[in-house]
Amino acid sequence: MEENRPEAEGEALIEQARIRREKLKKLVEEGHDPYRITKFSVTAHSAQVKEDFAALEGQEVRVAGRLMSRRVMGKASFSHLRDGEGDLQIYVTRQDVGEEKYMSYKKDFDIGDIVGVTGTVFKTQTGEVTVHATALELLSKALLPLPEKYNGLQNIDMKYRLRHVDLIMNEGVRETFRRRAAILREVRAYLDTHGYMEVETPVLLTLEIGADARPFKTHHNALDLDMYLRIETELYLKRLIVGGYEKVYEVGRIFRNEGMDSSHNPEFTTIEMYEAYADYRYMMDFIEGLYKTVAERVCGTLQVPFRGNVIDLSRWERLTMTEAVKKYAGVDFAALSSDAEARAAAKAHGVELEKGKDTKGHILSAFFDAFVEDKLVQPTFIYDYPVEISPLAKRKPEDPSMTERFEYFIGGMEMGNAFSELNDPVDQRARMEAQAAKKRAQGANAEVDEDFLNALEYGMPPTGGLGMGVDRLVMLLTDSASIRDVLLFPTMKPKK
Repeated sequence: MEENRPEAEGEALIEQARIRREKLKKLVEEGHDPYRITKFSVTAHSAQVKEDFAALEGQEVRVAGRLMSRRVMGKASFSHLRDGEGDLQIYVTRQDVGEEKYMSYKKDFDIGDIVGVTGTVFKTQTGEVTVHATALELLSKALLPLPEKYNGLQNIDMKYRLRHVDLIMNEGVRETFRRRAAILREVRAYLDTHGYMEVETPVLLTLEIGADARPFKTHHNALDLDMYLRIETELYLKRLIVGGYEKVYEVGRIFRNEGMDSSHNPEFTTIEMYEAYADYRYMMDFIEGLYKTVAERVCGTLQVPFRGNVIDLSRWERLTMTEAVKKYAGVDFAALSSDAEARAAAKAHGVELEKGKDTKGHILSAFFDAFVEDKLVQPTFIYDYPVEISPLAKRKPEDPSMTERFEYFIGGMEMGNAFSELNDPVDQRARMEAQAAKKRAQGANAEVDEDFLNALEYGMPPTGGLGMGVDRLVMLLTDSASIRDVLLFPTMKPKK
């Protein structure tokens, strides 16, 4: 059992690395330093060679990739190269590449090395498309060994820390990020074809606004000024609506100095979109259409597996927050006439309330969090949110205690947030000042964005706005359990 100790495994890796460095030293001394090579002209990739075999059979190709296997059989050997499209078998013989190169291939090449191969395309007796090498070139020496072929990286923490190795070893991981790129491409295409213009707004801000999310703080040396990484893109995008653009969106990196779990990372990607003369009901229809289109084009179906369920994106339920709480918690907030009655309901149902958040609207939201959210597995719009938790949304004309706001949920997870945007500068100032004052009372820094309020005073048309989490959409369409599975390099605490 001694050889299975972590210390023994570490010693074995150190020994393998030492041997590889000795091989590199020998190659350099012989005038074959692979790192001096600046270019290898690739004429074909693995998938192309396989798909176009009929046209390429007997033709010369130049392929390159990582050496993933090798079977040496005396004067001939088989290997597999892995390029950006997959694996391709290589047949190497002493007769065709020469004695010196063949011996170097056997002794100096290692699994993981980057190799360039020139050869002709043929098919083996077992039917595998193969390149018969006439020339070999070591393009880069891997000084560290890859994980064992069949098990790959088993430690979840190391999969995220060594994403480059995880990508080498795991086709499923590579496919996840290919699909992520396709999802972003299709979302952009949907917005572009609907007349939206993509824009970019600042990441570094000069003030900490009164929103609930905590920002990351940095310092600008030239200006001797503290600055904050943005927690949203909303306020700048609305200024563009004021400025006359009627449809804008931004694919934006967002930073929040908060906790981490399976659906939260300190930096993440959102898409926020704003359309003049639209409202939140229009945005419901719009986002439903976007999800259906993207799923159909990326996955080929509207029934997608996610966390053990089959999500049917062809059917979307719509409930007010009050209706949802009544359905899942059995409490009818429409029948409660005061904050006191709401507090009594919370006590009776064991719903804990945060300090300073004990109004009827806050308590309705607390009931939703406690009893409803995790039940919303199939696509569901929850709309008409209390004004207390919606400082940027327009009040409902028929019920000023509620706002024209919705969030939508899939798989028990919030996927996006939308409003009929508040465009009354007087009401907006009052809400922002109240929000900032409450945050300062809790000992935190908070300011009102006077530039944004100034912009509203020039007049913003009625506007529908929506923010959607890109990472969570990718989780859904790749059936990924954690947000870390869809971020190439998730935030990790450094190892000592």
